[in-house]
Amino acid sequence: MLGGAVAARLVADGWDVRTLQRRPSGVAGVHDELGSVTDAEAVSRAVAGAEAVVHLAAKVDIVGPEAEYRAVNVEGTRTVLDAARAAGVSRMVFVSSPSVAHTGDSLVGAGAGPAEPSRARGPYARTKAAAEQLALATDQPGFRVLAVRPHVVWGPGDTQLVGRIVARARAGRLPILGSGAPLIDTTYVDNAVDALVAALTAPTDSYGQAYVVTNGEPRPVRELIDAICAASGVPVPHRRVPAALARAAGAGLDAAWAHLPLPGEPPLTRFVAEQLSTAHWFDQRRTREALRWEPRVSVDEGIARLAAHTRAAVDA
Repeated sequence: MLGGAVAARLVADGWDVRTLQRRPSGVAGVHDELGSVTDAEAVSRAVAGAEAVVHLAAKVDIVGPEAEYRAVNVEGTRTVLDAARAAGVSRMVFVSSPSVAHTGDSLVGAGAGPAEPSRARGPYARTKAAAEQLALATDQPGFRVLAVRPHVVWGPGDTQLVGRIVARARAGRLPILGSGAPLIDTTYVDNAVDALVAALTAPTDSYGQAYVVTNGEPRPVRELIDAICAASGVPVPHRRVPAALARAAGAGLDAAWAHLPLPGEPPLTRFVAEQLSTAHWFDQRRTREALRWEPRVSVDEGIARLAAHTRAAVDA
């Protein structure tokens, strides 16, 4: 969702856009180079002649062997960096995640904070943290790199947050963890796109650093989940599970999926349990000043757009 939306925006803004991904992008006006960031030759073809790179590729599943995450998220990033520098690319925006600095405690009005591979929760967060460190370490005159951490990106067509909430609510497997009161911030997809495009032309003194991007509208997690469910036409959750019990259950399920040949995703992980039962919202003043960016779609407007998308899908 995010990569396609960024490509479409850049085309609309007059950029000559080339994508590298495993399947055709379906974005009008884009040249697709098919391949993986784990393939050095494909990456070199993709960046040849490029002025700037937005690196969004990642393995984002919630379970799986850590070696698979490392191959894509860390070594894939290394391949992109090497190819970009060899091709004379002048700027790179590395798309990261606030999870690289989330160690399980509440984040209340936090800044970006340093990426911590050894303390981040889960293979995705650990490998993204290592990749962010790798990317920012290459920032230098002539090859400027910054990291943007969009927090909980969602919108119509989203298969990560919205898709999982809807599927579990429809199946009756979406409890509220704890009180449902902790405040969390999110990012409507159009705002994330705007921020990434703004990062491409940010002042050079903004580079070499990481910036968390959000709507800047913290909401109680229960309120946000209820709104997404209502807009998507599925029942809002009523069952509650104590947060400590959910975290313990998530840790047990993590272990089961790591050591047994179990299909699909676990119903809960420790990382997800922590995300749904602790506050995580961020001070946006530094981000907005550095990127010269402001969100333009509020959470309420985003929910209205999600509801309209749901109605259109039902009527189709």
